[in-house]
Amino acid sequence: MSVLPLVFTSGWASGINAYAVVLLLGIFGATGVSDEVPASLQRTDVLVAAAVLFLCEAVADKIPYVDSLWDSVHTVIRPVAGAVVAALLAGESGSLPELAAGAVGGSTALMSHLVKAGTRMAVNTSPEPFSNVAVSTAEDLGVAGIITFAIFHPLAAAVVAAVLLLLGIVILVFLASRIRRFLRRRAQRREERRLAGTRTHWPPG
Repeated sequence: MSVLPLVFTSGWASGINAYAVVLLLGIFGATGVSDEVPASLQRTDVLVAAAVLFLCEAVADKIPYVDSLWDSVHTVIRPVAGAVVAALLAGESGSLPELAAGAVGGSTALMSHLVKAGTRMAVNTSPEPFSNVAVSTAEDLGVAGIITFAIFHPLAAAVVAAVLLLLGIVILVFLASRIRRFLRRRAQRREERRLAGTRTHWPPG
């Protein structure tokens, strides 16, 4: 069977939490659950690094505004991770050229990352922190669930990932006004900090 469905699903999940994808795939490969996982993802150092970074993301992703900063930093990391994982999966199976797999995984990861980051900007317009925790927890569980599902039913998981991606884009369009409000607030805070810093450097008198 072609590895394309798993490539697409892992790309979608990498755009949300790349470290969880690497960790889960590595564990499934190391424990013998799946033969599709390349040996490079099963290495102990890779699993330990992925676990540590996953824990860091699990914390940062639940704190208002810190989550958006974290997303900004990962605008490059998640698509690259999605492309690398996809290329490794293709290389292991031999059913899809690695370059094509990397393009599919990376572009899918970029789209899902943009949906995630935009949604978080909209959520951050809410004054309470509980919505961030709820959304982040749902994302973590969703990534774990769909990667596990993809190991056993790759084609069905790819269909679910495609539906979720499309649904996320539609939701993002409806949340556009809240995202603009978040960006205005962030720009205003930066201007206030700049003015405050300017005032502190004025000479007395």
